[in-house]
Amino acid sequence: MTTYAALLRGINVGGSRKLPMAELRTLLSGLGHTGVRTHLQSGQAVFATERGDEESLGAELSRAVEERFGFPVDVIVRDHTYLKAVADNCPFPAAGLEARQLHVTYFSAPVTEDRFAAIDQAAHLPEEFRLGDRCLYLYAPDGVGRSKLAEALSRPSSTRGVIATSRNWNTVVKLVELTAPEA
Repeated sequence: MTTYAALLRGINVGGSRKLPMAELRTLLSGLGHTGVRTHLQSGQAVFATERGDEESLGAELSRAVEERFGFPVDVIVRDHTYLKAVADNCPFPAAGLEARQLHVTYFSAPVTEDRFAAIDQAAHLPEEFRLGDRCLYLYAPDGVGRSKLAEALSRPSSTRGVIATSRNWNTVVKLVELTAPEA
C-alpha cells in the first residue's frame, strides 16, 4: 500500500471552482482509495492505494472531479518518498524562513533551466528560484503576493504543456508528514 498526496490546481480560489473537501474525500473513497484525508481548503488530499502510478492516479482523479463537479481540474499526485526528497533538498535555509517566504511549485514533468531563460534573476533579487526534481523552489522575502519573480515564473510560456501548482512551505512540510508511513 502506497500513500500519496493529490495536489489539485486552482480550486476554491476567489469564489470559483468550488470543491468542498468533504466531497473530495467522498470522491476519493468512491474511487477505492483508503485512509483519505484532506489538508486545508486549497486542494490537498492524501490517500492510500495498491494500484496505479502517480500519472494514472492523477488522471483518474481529474476525470472524476470533472464528471462530479462539472469543471476540469489539473491534478498532480506524488508519493511520500518524492515529497520528502523535495523538502530535504530545498536549496534555501527553510528552517530560518517564514512559511510565506518559501514556496514550491510542483510540475507534472521535468523542466529545465532553458524554460526560464528569459527571466533575469538578478533583476528580481533578493527574490530567487532554483529548480529541483520536477519542482521549483521560490524564495520571496516579502511573500508570494508581492513577488514580481513569482509573477514572471507563472507566465504561460514558463510552464507550457506542463501542469504546475504551488504550495507554501508549511503545506510542503505537512504533506510529507501526512504521507509518511506509520511506524
